[in-house]
Amino acid sequence: MLKLNHKVSGQGEPVVLVHGLFGSLENLGMVARGLSNHYEVHSLDVRNHGQSPHSDVHTYDVIVGDIIGYLDSCGITRCHFLGHSMGGKAVMHLALNFPDRVKKLIVADIAPVQYEPHHNEIFDGLLSLPLAELQSRGEADKMLAKTVKEIPVRQFLLKNLVKHGSSGFSWRMNLKSLCKNYHHIMAGQSATTPFEGEVLLIAGGRSNYVQNHHRDHVLKLFPQISMRIIPDTGHWLHAEKTELFVKLCERFLVK
Repeated sequence: MLKLNHKVSGQGEPVVLVHGLFGSLENLGMVARGLSNHYEVHSLDVRNHGQSPHSDVHTYDVIVGDIIGYLDSCGITRCHFLGHSMGGKAVMHLALNFPDRVKKLIVADIAPVQYEPHHNEIFDGLLSLPLAELQSRGEADKMLAKTVKEIPVRQFLLKNLVKHGSSGFSWRMNLKSLCKNYHHIMAGQSATTPFEGEVLLIAGGRSNYVQNHHRDHVLKLFPQISMRIIPDTGHWLHAEKTELFVKLCERFLVK
């Protein structure tokens, strides 16, 4: 169990936010600010991300163990959870294994299913960067552009670069561990007993992460789930239409 880096804001019922792969608590910062008007928001850096400790192990069992440890350290017995992408899988795993710790669950643009590998080019590009020789993020961006074409994706990934002195960089995230454990990150969620609590799944209208053929497995695990789609958004729906995303979360949490 690792001690997670975190940020707490607002007052009220506690809500725990969990980010996705290659991210940090900053990725859900605008959501945290919106929810902190009515809730005590706990934003976490998952292990191997942000400023949390690194480990060779990165499975949903240990990620959830870290989160439960954080809750215990804060004296929080039960609270709301919101997770995006990998973080969504983590909070679903938590709800299925520790249902007594969950009030309501919000999942952003991910299903509890096995996904095909689709980050291979990103891993190849990141691992190929000569970190010790890099002079600037701009130089890193030019190199990464050979494998990662989308500018916003490169900007997101390169937030993980940490500069050392006059030259040279390192990764804030534990890139080697994430690469080694990638098959665990893509894994689906399962359980012999469903989570009977209320769940809200918010999907991006232009995203392909949540598909019709996922429906039966989702309902088997989360029979009380409801779904909302935010039009004209992709996988980063919470950043593309933050105000609407926060409103959907607040309506679900107060009802």
